[in-house]
Amino acid sequence: MKIVSIAVSKKKGTVKQCVDQAELLENHGIQGDAHAGDWHRQLSFLASESIDAASTPEFVLTFGDFAENIATTGIDWKSQTIGQKVRLGDTALVEITQIGKQCHKKCAIYYRTGDCIMPKQGVFAKILTGGTIRVGDEINLME
Repeated sequence: MKIVSIAVSKKKGTVKQCVDQAELLENHGIQGDAHAGDWHRQLSFLASESIDAASTPEFVLTFGDFAENIATTGIDWKSQTIGQKVRLGDTALVEITQIGKQCHKKCAIYYRTGDCIMPKQGVFAKILTGGTIRVGDEINLME
């Protein structure tokens, strides 16, 4: 299980731009990301396998297209539970706070892709311990 993409944006509801590394701030989120703040959805995850499955030959989707902060490989986020703690890289620790979400209006992602998989397959977390995360970092589910 590892991080294959990290993405950030200045505005909510927009496609995020990929970066090689990011700073997770305790009880805040990714430094500089629009979704950071004092709430329960400081960080979002989506499996790269889900992004690949949503792509078609006519419309190729990539990391950040669903406004996810972190795309991963090797973990089924939907099967995790609220309260599960997850280690990202060497120091960052997050806690899953929500699985899926309700979209109240159609955002830029919906209009660009024709659908959004985040409401069904996205997972959200709060930052318990901050730290620098990088593409390629290991992900460990904590007991």
